[in-house]
Amino acid sequence: MLRNSVLPNNYTFPFVLKSSSDFMEFKQGQAIHTHVVKVGHFNDIYVQNSLLNLYASCHDMDRCRKVFDEMTQRDVVSWTVLIMGYRSVKMYDDALISFEQMQYAGVEPNRVTMVNALAACASFGAAEMGVWIHDSIRRKGWKVDVILGTALIDMYGKCGRIEQGLNVFQGMKEKNVFTWNAVIKGLALAKSGHEAVLWFNKMKQEGFKPDEVTLVSVLCACGHSGLVDVGQEIFSSMIHGKYGFSPGKNHYACMIDLFARAGYIENAFKLINEMPFEPTKTMWGSLLAGCRDQRSFELSEFVAKKLLELEPDNSAYYIMLSNLYAEMGRWSDVERVRESMKGRGLKKDLGSSYVEPEPQELLAQ
Repeated sequence: MLRNSVLPNNYTFPFVLKSSSDFMEFKQGQAIHTHVVKVGHFNDIYVQNSLLNLYASCHDMDRCRKVFDEMTQRDVVSWTVLIMGYRSVKMYDDALISFEQMQYAGVEPNRVTMVNALAACASFGAAEMGVWIHDSIRRKGWKVDVILGTALIDMYGKCGRIEQGLNVFQGMKEKNVFTWNAVIKGLALAKSGHEAVLWFNKMKQEGFKPDEVTLVSVLCACGHSGLVDVGQEIFSSMIHGKYGFSPGKNHYACMIDLFARAGYIENAFKLINEMPFEPTKTMWGSLLAGCRDQRSFELSEFVAKKLLELEPDNSAYYIMLSNLYAEMGRWSDVERVRESMKGRGLKKDLGSSYVEPEPQELLAQ
């Protein structure tokens, strides 16, 4: 187009910028931005919104915000892209502040805005804001479709208000696997294992096929409620292909946690050794927590050393190993660990945590 001396206009740039956004072509997008300014189309709102989307898609929220602040006119798309961008880079507080500013600016949010604001509330634990959004949806008389309903359930579940999430679920006419997952995940976070398994079975009875996320949630729920036999049965079904996929790293992490919590540390250790993945910090951490509960000092020492191999500069692991040796009365080893810390220039950090003893972060996703 340019080679033929045909100048792009305000209708051309949004299409070209969308292509750059879709493929996250940051440098190409910047070049187009320069061209937009050069030919005098920067003040067109559709071009500006496309630039916002480009920078948000490329996770450059500084440039996204700069374009936003330079806009003389902003519509619902402008605000929604900004909120989506902040949410995508986990700047949830900024996403919610932008949502509030949008209200003060007198711009009415649409469904996409609400879904993204609810997702930010879920990740940030902003229950009151989430409830306000739900009330706003009611006041507007919006139909709670599958996307909006799932976002509401997810928000209530992650904010510790699963009963309100279940009320939303019961009022929905249409559901999909993501809706069911939000319910089961919310029950898992609430440590309501029996209920989570009940809803898992109900999901299958109603013809919905569980996916990888469903199985992670229900296995975590089993772990929190000591449902070893149920968890083993579900995990075994996965191995034998009942759900159409093999257990992944997250499923193994849940099972190791389940065994360790229930005191079946030998089962957990056996699973770590037999699984087709390299053990993670979370897996070893779950096992260590179980070992310490059972006062299995030898295995605790082995696991602690594995954690040190994964993070040799984490002072908390040295302290944990030192404390373990002290419990065992092995004072020469206590001194050896302290000398190792000094040799590495490490100091005791009272605010550090040696391990995340449960795969809880899997449910927060």
